[in-house]
Amino acid sequence: MALQRIDKILSSQNVASRSEIKNMIKAGRIFADGKQVKRPEEKYDPEITVMTVDGNKIEFQKYVYIMMNKPSGVLSASSDKHARTVIDLLPQELKRKDLFPAGRLDKDTTGFILITDDGELAHKMLSPKSHVYKLYEAECDRDLNEDDVKAFKNGIVLGELHFLPAELTLKGGNRGLVEICEGKFHQVKKMFHAVGTEVTALKRLRIGGVWLDESLAPGECRELTIQERSDLLK
Repeated sequence: MALQRIDKILSSQNVASRSEIKNMIKAGRIFADGKQVKRPEEKYDPEITVMTVDGNKIEFQKYVYIMMNKPSGVLSASSDKHARTVIDLLPQELKRKDLFPAGRLDKDTTGFILITDDGELAHKMLSPKSHVYKLYEAECDRDLNEDDVKAFKNGIVLGELHFLPAELTLKGGNRGLVEICEGKFHQVKKMFHAVGTEVTALKRLRIGGVWLDESLAPGECRELTIQERSDLLK
């Protein structure tokens, strides 16, 4: 990895702001490979340099991957002047520069949303060519039936919109599970609308091979495990 300024490295790891890190360096609190850092512009390879602050080792993470159980009423956006976003809900210890939600859930849709700063992974995850399936639980305003299952399996056409075949599993009454590999705007809701029903509640349960951690209350989040990171694109 290319050499980077020590203040930039540490600020990217949410240690402190760059101005605060400058003061910490002056106070002799930061070491790199056992040697005291003298200036904020000193450059190091963050992937191989052992960095400590007040004697505590900094475990460098190039990217972060956060699972959030998105609550209703919150925007899937990095920032918004008029409404709370998923980034606003992050605890301070997980906040860092350039985080964004990988894909969107409607304001009233709940469940698993991935927050990361890894643009390449997000692109792969969202591209239909990657065939990364997402699983949703839907509640509708009427009971679902086998005709709906067949319609989803054949692929939905709504005006000029064409949706790839999807799997609809009946869960009894007005509830069903929908698995799709696209991410078109309001897709699940539009697919149900095309078969004559409206979605009254929608929750994303899984992305690729990673299931929503049901121990997370709405609005809570945690970092993905190493295994979950590799399972995302399955």
